[in-house]
Formats: sequence, C-alpha cells, structure tokens
Amino acid sequence: MKSRVHGLYVIADTGLVDAGSLARRVAGALKGGAAIVQYRNKQALTPALAADLQAIQRLCRTFDVPLIINDDVALARELGADGVHLGRDDTDIAEARRVLGGGRLIGASCYNLLPCAVAARDSGADYVAFGSFFASTTKPGAVRAGRKLLVRARAALDIPIVAIGGITPENGGDLIAAGADALAVASGVIAQADPEARARAYAGLFNNGRKRRTSSS
Repeated sequence: MKSRVHGLYVIADTGLVDAGSLARRVAGALKGGAAIVQYRNKQALTPALAADLQAIQRLCRTFDVPLIINDDVALARELGADGVHLGRDDTDIAEARRVLGGGRLIGASCYNLLPCAVAARDSGADYVAFGSFFASTTKPGAVRAGRKLLVRARAALDIPIVAIGGITPENGGDLIAAGADALAVASGVIAQADPEARARAYAGLFNNGRKRRTSSS
C-alpha cells in the first residue's frame, strides 16, 4: 500500500462543487489517471454528500485506487477506507494507527516544516505532505513551502512525499524533479470543466519528472 502513494493525488473537496456532482467529477479524474483520491468534507454529511461518498468509494475500488479520508478517523474506519490524512489539529498518528490497524495508510500534513515530517515518520506515518508551494485558491492563507524543502526532505526521508498547493500542469514537473512522489490537487482537477483531461495533464508529468530527477542526481 505504501508504494501506491505516487502520482496524481486528487482531493475531492465537497466545498468545491455542488452536492451530487462530486462522484461524477472523481470518475473523470480516475479515467484521466488519478492514482489516489482523498475525500475532504468540512460540512455535515447530508444524504446527497453521503451518496457521493458511497459512489466515490465504489469508483476507487473499480479503479483499484486508494481512498483516503481527510481528518475523520472514525469515518475512515466505518467505511473501510484505505487510510486517513491528518492535519496538525487532528487525531495523533499513534491513535489513528490504533483505530485503523496496520494495513491502512496514514498521511500527515507538515506544511513547511521538515522536523514535523521526521517526527511524523517516526510516529508511523506512511507519507507526509508539504505545502502550499504556490498560491492556493482552496487555502489562500496557507503557509508557503519552497522547492529546497523538497530536496532536503527527499534526502532525509524514506517515505513518500506529497506536494500540495496551487500546483498546475505547468509548475508541477519541477516539484517532482525536486523530490515529490505525488502532487495533491483539489480545484485544479475537481473544479474544472473537464476533470478527465486535467487529470491526464497532471498524470503525464510523472514520466517527465522521473527523467529530470534521474538526470540531475
């Protein structure tokens, strides 16, 4: 499971689109090459949102793609999701592991802090996320991270690294070359008119990014 944290990491944020349309957009993203899907819901779980979530879970199983739940360890356990992603103020990693068991992915947001990532790794996180690397419409007030952080993190960590925040098909390749294993994108895919085409543009960066990383190492 850990090796599957690679490629386009699509964040299906319920705040970006109307209830009832999220699953359709996730389907397009998966067809375009999304390798991981995170379900992010900061609202009450209405019947329409619950139906979307159930449909997204079915889609992820069909495409054999991990489904990660943002913040909510109890929901991840209830669904039998593939894992959970935790922020600074969420359940701690050790408790999430106790609840979910050893077969689930646990990711941790580490913002622009390498020591946070090292501590998360040492606590049992399967992957860490840094960002925002660019201005983000989803989280406009997020702290900013730089390319050098990815280079340092790649040298210090032996777990997958996810880059997030304002990433586009035009700027994402450089982050892969610097050390990112995955690019997390929310509005850049889910809120677009053609999520499948946008996902394909992001997914296509990874072959180029690997080549650039190899040539620079």
